[in-house]
Amino acid sequence: MARKKSSSDLNQQIEQRTRDLGEQIWGHLERREPTMFEKRWWDDRILSWAMADESVKVQMFRFVDVLPMLRSHESIVRHLQEYFEDVRKHLPWAARIGLELSQPNSVLGRALALNARSNARRMASRFIAGSSVEEIHYTVDRLRSENFAFTLDLLGEAVISEVEAEAYLQSYLDLISGLAPRVRKWSENVQLDWDSQGHLPRTNVSIKLSALCSQFKPTDPVGTMAVVQPRLRKLLRHAMKYDAYLHVDMEQNSYKPLTLEIFKQTLMEKEFRDFDNVGIVIQAYQPAAEQDLQDLLKWTKKRKTPIWIRLVKGAYWDYETIVSGYRNWPIPVFQQKWESDANFEKLTKVLLENHQWLRPAFGSHNLRSLAHAIAAAHELDIPPSAYEIQMLYGMGKEQAQVFAELGHRVRIYTPFGELIPGMAYLVRRLLENTSNDSFLRQSFTEHVNLETLMMNPSEHAKTATKQKPAEDDGFQNEPLTDFSLEESRTKMQAALEEVEDQFGKEYPLLINGRAIDTKATITSRNPSHKSDSLGTVSSASADDAIDAIDAARRAFPAWSRTEPQYRAEYLELIAANMRRRRFELAAWIVFECGKPWEEADGDVVEAIDFCMYYANQMRRLAHPLHCDVPGEENVYFYRPRGTVAVIAPWNFPLAILTGMTVASLVTGNTVVMKPAEQSSIVAAKLMDVIHESGIPDGVVNFLPGIGEEVGPELVGSPDVEMITFTGSRDVGLAINETASDTDTRQKMVKRVIAEMGGKNAIIVDDDADLDEAVLGVIHSAFNYAGQKCSACSRVIVLESIHDTFVSRLVEATKALKIGPAEDPGTVVGPVIDEEAQQRILEYIEIGKEEATLALACDTSDLEDEGYYIGPHIFTDVDSTCQIAQEEIFGPVLAVIKADDFDEAITIANDTPYALTAGVFSRSPAHLNKARMEIVAGNIYLNRNITGAMVERHPFGGFKMSGIGSKTGGPDYLLQFLVPVNVTENTMRRGFAPDATAEDEEE
Repeated sequence: MARKKSSSDLNQQIEQRTRDLGEQIWGHLERREPTMFEKRWWDDRILSWAMADESVKVQMFRFVDVLPMLRSHESIVRHLQEYFEDVRKHLPWAARIGLELSQPNSVLGRALALNARSNARRMASRFIAGSSVEEIHYTVDRLRSENFAFTLDLLGEAVISEVEAEAYLQSYLDLISGLAPRVRKWSENVQLDWDSQGHLPRTNVSIKLSALCSQFKPTDPVGTMAVVQPRLRKLLRHAMKYDAYLHVDMEQNSYKPLTLEIFKQTLMEKEFRDFDNVGIVIQAYQPAAEQDLQDLLKWTKKRKTPIWIRLVKGAYWDYETIVSGYRNWPIPVFQQKWESDANFEKLTKVLLENHQWLRPAFGSHNLRSLAHAIAAAHELDIPPSAYEIQMLYGMGKEQAQVFAELGHRVRIYTPFGELIPGMAYLVRRLLENTSNDSFLRQSFTEHVNLETLMMNPSEHAKTATKQKPAEDDGFQNEPLTDFSLEESRTKMQAALEEVEDQFGKEYPLLINGRAIDTKATITSRNPSHKSDSLGTVSSASADDAIDAIDAARRAFPAWSRTEPQYRAEYLELIAANMRRRRFELAAWIVFECGKPWEEADGDVVEAIDFCMYYANQMRRLAHPLHCDVPGEENVYFYRPRGTVAVIAPWNFPLAILTGMTVASLVTGNTVVMKPAEQSSIVAAKLMDVIHESGIPDGVVNFLPGIGEEVGPELVGSPDVEMITFTGSRDVGLAINETASDTDTRQKMVKRVIAEMGGKNAIIVDDDADLDEAVLGVIHSAFNYAGQKCSACSRVIVLESIHDTFVSRLVEATKALKIGPAEDPGTVVGPVIDEEAQQRILEYIEIGKEEATLALACDTSDLEDEGYYIGPHIFTDVDSTCQIAQEEIFGPVLAVIKADDFDEAITIANDTPYALTAGVFSRSPAHLNKARMEIVAGNIYLNRNITGAMVERHPFGGFKMSGIGSKTGGPDYLLQFLVPVNVTENTMRRGFAPDATAEDEEE
């Protein structure tokens, strides 16, 4: 039993013992640094040189990351020269000369390439235990002989297919059964084989639950668990059979709730309830870690069987910070290192005080953190056998030896696997070794004194400077919903149920503030379940269109004179109403347009962004520009054009309709809003939101109807000054032609903005990260069943990696869930309607004649339910084929082989379109070439080519992809305005006001 002490006395005693231990251990460490006759000494010198210059460090690690994909000495030399060209002056003289004199195909070039590869392999072997069974056996035997325990972690490619998930599972099953007879032969080691509660398994493995399922989706916990749990059960049974320990690693924050839930649910099952050779990771860099630990403690007591907790600081700090910043989400990790260190010590005490239930394993290389854990255990009368210290293979070996000699069980976290997929792990380890906050760097390289290294983390709080909040430029993208949170999923599910209760309602036209019911109606149907009628929408006639145009024309004078500031505030009110009704609007998009959860949420978010961004931009444009000279004042400002006909598509039923409408409104124009027939209810909901904002009657008029019936009046009316359209190329060109035919009654030449689609390509270079490339292509081609003008419909792959890429692409695509949009696990939902379905099927038949069908995902079990077409992948596609030239607007992907990068760009540019394009490459020269030579309005490098965000990625193309400037960009509103310049002569009888003096007086 622990001695009862006051909290302050206990803390003081722990602190004093921590410092004493630190000094004792430090004394041992100072005598154990490697000498120049050891390989590690030279490795450390290389790392020391690299970390001395941040630019060199970044380029070196990028080169190490790409090296396994470089198959020839020419490619290695070329990449070395590309990566280090800009930092050449920071390199040692020998390296500079080598780079300058080496030609890719020269003897010196071959020597340089061989040296680079051998050095990287040597560095990798320091951190990665081996790739073959023999190497793994050798490593664990050696660790045992050095008085260390181990836990094995399989490195590998990202699991993106079910074939790869099954292979990951089988690798662990084979590993456990293969090690069991070997470790049984080891002689007994009480320090390693026993703890305070009994015998410990000698075989110890660490797994990632996300690697057991290619579709590990926090949005769909039920579906994910249905795949992961059977595989986890198989592993647990195997561990029980072969007396092995199974540890669950923690990954990024978005996976944490689901990882914990799967862990707890599975281990609460009767079959595994008594199994105690199992554990999970808690990451101290998360403020939520203490609550996670308390929840696990409560659960463990209910289970009545202890588990192990590996307490670590956390390995995803950069990722979490960057991703959260990108998505405008709260950052889930501490932003200062001392906070993580302090939390680690706080959680250390929680673990030790509950060690009977949560058996502690302290994973760290920080001497202060480990000394504190040992000191706290001593003061709480907890024996060393009740906990263990864990360290990474290849890092801090001298520390590990000291702790082992002091009688502590030290377990080495030992990764193994192939070098190529293991490079990402190697880079992480190198980054940790060279981090400015790294304890190893501070202690052994920068020679920071012991007193500073052993400082209580809470002392840093007294001197830490608070980080300044980011400057507000007036606009910030609306955050996407984080569906990894149960609260978000509950809200979305509730919204779906509430909206379903509203099916069957009627929606009128709205002209000049009056609701108008028509005899003709449009029945809106659910593409996921084609028998479901969502409601009926009044269908406007040509006469209704005339009335709507007249109402907008009469509302124009007053609205155009409304101050821009007030017009901007209306947009902000619309955005506020959308936020309030966010899940309701997303639910309608799910049902009416077949968009899966994340896609529907993104649609609402983009609509909000358009409102807020254009409001901000209009405030900027509202300030007149002055160019005054003595005796003359010149002012440049903008006026609205008049009435705008907004003709919108169904695929972004809220976002695009909102963007075109509010851009017209904020610039002082009035609007006739014509939505696509397929998404008229979503449009009616937008009209509700606009009406709620209090915009005067007639300023926006809602005109749902059949395009062929009302379109000619909207486009041809002399009282419409501007048409803004998104849709097909044929319709867009027809609108442009009609608008150019001037009616004698017109008072202004019509302005046309038309976004008309694309035939978008992604190039996969021979040095690309195939994990990222395969996923990027899949997301770009098949999310929302490929029904985006930005979607990837061609992937151009360099010949040397073509077969490998296609093999992984096909298997990964097979894993995508096809189903109704309301199912949170669905990735590929239905296409919009029967007409679209038939058109896409016709292109698939054409593809079968032109190319080789590599994959056709079966949807036969859904064919009677909705308008489903599974992903189709064609290979052996000639770049001139129909399926490689014409926009299909569905889940059909053409794979085209290219001899080299130049040919790939030529193929990418060889279509009538120029909307989006992408490149996956790790060659700086090729990425720069892509920037300069790819013909597209939006070029994406090393990421998917869909999901443009307002302001960050202004969206739009040219050639046959569009007329006009980019939506969500700084030039967009100018299209809705007429510039005016007023010049005034201010001189009277030789005298003029002194503008400068007036300005100074003010």
